[in-house]
Amino acid sequence: MFDRIRKRWHRGASVNPTGPATGAGKQRPHNLFEAAAGYVAACAEDDQEGIDEAAGWVSPEALSFGVNELACRALIALARERDESPRDVARTLLGLPAA
Repeated sequence: MFDRIRKRWHRGASVNPTGPATGAGKQRPHNLFEAAAGYVAACAEDDQEGIDEAAGWVSPEALSFGVNELACRALIALARERDESPRDVARTLLGLPAA
């Protein structure tokens, strides 16, 4: 995932700061959390077009931060749901043996 971000950065991709229309034809910039949510969802669905679109909404550094924040929040939510520690859930999701 981060390799895709790095490749896009090195290709000199332009950042498109505009997002969905917000009244009277005005555009608002996407924030890093919208970009991260779109990027991760597209990755999960193997949607290369969605990945490229979301990766262009913010800088690679901002996207990386947003993806990290999303991963942390998702892991905490899943750990609470399973009544397990975040470390155990993370290891299970990655197919690692119990610590």
